[in-house]
Amino acid sequence: MSATANGAAAEPLKFLIYGRTGWIGGLLGKICDAQKIEYVYGSGRLQNRPDLEADIATVKPTHVFNAAGVTGRPNVDWCESHKVETIRTNVVGTLTLADVCREKGLVLINYATGCIFEYDSGHLLGSGVGFKEEDTPNFIGSFYSKTKAMVEDLLHNYENVCTLRVRMPISSDLSNPRNFITKITRYEKVVDIPNSMTILDELLPISIEMAKRNLTGIWNFTNPGVVSHNEILEMYREYIDPSFTWKNFNLEEQAKVIVAPRSNNELDASKLKKEFPEMLGIKESLIENVFKPNRKTPVA
Repeated sequence: MSATANGAAAEPLKFLIYGRTGWIGGLLGKICDAQKIEYVYGSGRLQNRPDLEADIATVKPTHVFNAAGVTGRPNVDWCESHKVETIRTNVVGTLTLADVCREKGLVLINYATGCIFEYDSGHLLGSGVGFKEEDTPNFIGSFYSKTKAMVEDLLHNYENVCTLRVRMPISSDLSNPRNFITKITRYEKVVDIPNSMTILDELLPISIEMAKRNLTGIWNFTNPGVVSHNEILEMYREYIDPSFTWKNFNLEEQAKVIVAPRSNNELDASKLKKEFPEMLGIKESLIENVFKPNRKTPVA
């Protein structure tokens, strides 16, 4: 299947991407360059409807991608003290873009978050039972996650939106401060909890293929399975820095140094795996897409 799925056989792809200065937005541009897909970065502010309408009228895209949003700097604790700014972009902006796209008959690929769940009695840590796309979010410990859960629920009513639940994103660029691996190698102490995660090198090209197939609805956008902080750091020590050491602490100790609680969960990626059977499990993808290309230690 391709962009011909809805009968648009002759129309060449042209993407309108929001989030030019963001990590995912920047990577999307590079993938489009590599695939020779025409794209333009949106210049309008998401919460300003006339800006978005002008962008679409000028660009005339076949698909729209939303990789813009407030995650907070240096982390989501920022959102706790900047609630209106968080709402303006993550809620008002995202809904406005979805609404304008629907009005124009355009599919919107929306990079959302899977940090809206936490392990519970029905999804126990280590059980292998992950949260499915249709499950109701159960984590609102941080204001960031609260706004994201609200928006996901509302976007479910827009049949033109493809919501991708990204978690703890990782890429092969180990110098990027947003990279989950880079973050945890720089922390003084880390918790050690298995989580679902997103390997961007593998999954962002899949998101472009999803646009080509005009897929919509909610998707758990993570590699199958879970990996813990310590497992990642052990890979880092094996492939990058044999002298690397780290210290663990528990959730109670972590709570003393963060403002808002963090989400820990396993997402069931079987829906995405069925659509893209070639997708690697999280540990295999980490080795193939992140650690092997960056290897600094001698091959045994």
